[in-house]
Amino acid sequence: MTKKWYVLHTYSGYENKVKKNLETRIETMGLENNVFGIEIPTEVVTEIKEGGRRVETERKVFPGYVLVRMELDDRCWAAVRNTPGVTGFVGSQGNPAPLTREEFNKIMKRTSPEAPKKTSTSLEVGQAIKVVSGPLAEFDGVVSEVSPDAGKVKVLVSIFGRETPVELSFDQVARV
Repeated sequence: MTKKWYVLHTYSGYENKVKKNLETRIETMGLENNVFGIEIPTEVVTEIKEGGRRVETERKVFPGYVLVRMELDDRCWAAVRNTPGVTGFVGSQGNPAPLTREEFNKIMKRTSPEAPKKTSTSLEVGQAIKVVSGPLAEFDGVVSEVSPDAGKVKVLVSIFGRETPVELSFDQVARV
């Protein structure tokens, strides 16, 4: 038997509980030599809160899914499948399908410390904002474009009675 990564479908929000339940089950059923790893892929996201505060949070890449590395036999299949919170294996017609090496590497690359950090914001196109820092501080404007990956927002600011597009960073603006 070879060790392969399989994807479990779980109730969304129960991934950590499923991981803990699986670890306990593996230990009590003596399957340590068959199950080698349990992963919940996560990534670090920088969120921009009110007033431009940056907060780093960890977010699940695939909510509702857990990766398990194991040698799949009937005992392991039954132990994992019957773990509380597990709704099934991802695969074709109920048969667990292992991840390819490329799929696994792609998933884990998103979770590595070297992976580019994402930025999220609650700013939306059409939203009224106030510029809070920089040369245009105290000007009001309307969001025309949001670029979360770049951490930038394009704003139409009224300067001398004309709307002028300006690119600002998330921490330079606040909702009105």
